Amino acid sequence: MRRIALLLGLILFSVRPYRAQTKDDTEARLKALEARIGALEAEIQSLKAAKAEAEKAPASRAPAAVTATPSAPGEFGGQLPVYGGASAAAKALNPDISVIGDFLGSIGKNPVRPVPAFEMHESEVGLQAIVDPYARADFFLSFGEEGVNLEEGYLTFTSLPAGLVAKVGKMRAAFGKVNTLHNHVLPWVDRPLVTESLVGGEDGIDDVGFSVTRILPAPKNIFLEGTAQVFRGDSNELFRAAQKRDVSLVGHLRGYRDLTDNTNIDLGVSYARGHNDAGVSLGSNAFRTQLYGMDTTVRWKPLRRSIYHSFVGRTELVWSEREEPLAVQRAFGLYTSADYQFGRRWFVGGRFDRSDRARTSNLTDSGFATVLTYWPSEFSQIRGQYRFVRYADGRDGNELRFQFQFSLGAHGAHPF
Repeated sequence: MRRIALLLGLILFSVRPYRAQTKDDTEARLKALEARIGALEAEIQSLKAAKAEAEKAPASRAPAAVTATPSAPGEFGGQLPVYGGASAAAKALNPDISVIGDFLGSIGKNPVRPVPAFEMHESEVGLQAIVDPYARADFFLSFGEEGVNLEEGYLTFTSLPAGLVAKVGKMRAAFGKVNTLHNHVLPWVDRPLVTESLVGGEDGIDDVGFSVTRILPAPKNIFLEGTAQVFRGDSNELFRAAQKRDVSLVGHLRGYRDLTDNTNIDLGVSYARGHNDAGVSLGSNAFRTQLYGMDTTVRWKPLRRSIYHSFVGRTELVWSEREEPLAVQRAFGLYTSADYQFGRRWFVGGRFDRSDRARTSNLTDSGFATVLTYWPSEFSQIRGQYRFVRYADGRDGNELRFQFQFSLGAHGAHPF
């Protein structure tokens, strides 16, 4: 139709009144128009022939085309284009998957807590996704040389009334700072003595239960957050539940404030209570362990040189009261550390440790560690650490430990 309209237009604008033209001019113009019409008809026939050949060709020869069915104006639900095949569309329903490897080596000796010369300490697989507009799920599987462990696996409800955020599943308890951290985000190769002696070792308070968190009203420029948690009551050697009612409780109050544009401070107090294993041989579950904690974190990161210089100082204090048949064992432990970034990829740090033992509080271990870390990129890390420990029985541990970490896939950020 467009070509016919074009021909009509050419005829209308090209033919002038007969009185204004001579006979010869009229004949010349008519011949020119006939030539143009003939050329257009030939082109139309050529296009029709090409279309007919394409329709007769086998379907296998036809190139794959990406098609989309548009929605009506103002409506949703139209078919979306698929790029890269049907498998690409399925990725929209898959969670973010990541793998983090942690390889450790050691030179020297530690008579109390020996470690192998080389070990693939941990391979953490993370599965994280938004479930719906009201919840998200996070699962972290830890693969060691001796088996598989569910480090954390919980569902977070983010849109509850009264500004509450709830978690259900297995999770690290909000006791202090170190207990909440996975191994790959620690600023050291190992964990402080106070964690090993008083807060359940490497796994710490890591149990099944539920947690409720709420931001509390506070004066201007102060962020205040309260967390209450109830767990089944089984956390390594720290808590032991003999009956369903032997649950453990954890509470944490955190305050955060910016001191300057470059500096902030984070303060926290923690409490945990649960039944211990002191009465298992007596057939009793009446003995409990209580933990009290305080933590302080100071961060400095200049705005203009933030990728080259930063500083983080941490201190954590823990008091333990463990009930036993004949007495109450009271113990105290602490660590304090400092980590300084002196280049874009280089970090140096140090840590001082001191802790009583929970079961024999008259025995105290102490030590220190120095750390040098190099980050080739945000996906890998190389770290060396020297650690000295003077144990209560007079034996010493001298170790040079090194660590290689790597990350594959999309791993969500951990709590700040």
